[in-house]
Amino acid sequence: MIGVGPALRKARERRGITLDAASRDTKIHIDQLQALESESFGALLGDVYVRGALRTYAQYLGLSPEKVIGAYAEHAEEPAPPPPPAKLGRVERAIAATRIRDNQRLMVLLAGVVLAFAIVFGFLSRGHSAPEPATLPTVPAEPVPIDREIDAVVEAVSAVDIVVVADGMESTYVMGAGETRSFTAQAELSLRASDGGALRVTVNGVDLGIVGSPGEPWTDTYSFGATEGATPSSGA
Repeated sequence: MIGVGPALRKARERRGITLDAASRDTKIHIDQLQALESESFGALLGDVYVRGALRTYAQYLGLSPEKVIGAYAEHAEEPAPPPPPAKLGRVERAIAATRIRDNQRLMVLLAGVVLAFAIVFGFLSRGHSAPEPATLPTVPAEPVPIDREIDAVVEAVSAVDIVVVADGMESTYVMGAGETRSFTAQAELSLRASDGGALRVTVNGVDLGIVGSPGEPWTDTYSFGATEGATPSSGA
């Protein structure tokens, strides 16, 4: 298990979504969703289909498609393990033992030659002072970039339509009362709701509460500030 399947299953169960509902919403057959969650990728229609299905399912569940496909790609590109070596017969073992002894003798001989060169070089270099080591200029180290993300969790108090734009990628959802979804963006995350009084929003662990007035549309955008984490940049 590489972790992709369990992550998809946990995300679906955490949101209370059945496989039937997920199949209906994503247009992916239930057997294929089960194959994704159990990481039975060989049962699907090749690598291109697996990547497309992973992207659709991850985005539907509010996960990062790039992270899910990246984890799958690392597994798919791993080379197959080499076959175990065959057992050696008596003749092969004797030949291998002879080669080991010859290699050991060669290593001893080379070590003696190196030692002799070291002794001769020591006598010749004695009396000659070594030059002072050069002083290398110090270069300040560049700051290590921090992998930051904007994580938002939205909860529908009552039925509401929402539009999510994560790093320029727009998605639309119809949420029922009590339904919860989570979204992730690297740089900017925008949320729009048909009824601001029907939506509770939490951004990077900060509970913003009910974000709008009942019956009125609401929109807000969250991005990284100069010195802080994700902060709302505009709202209505």
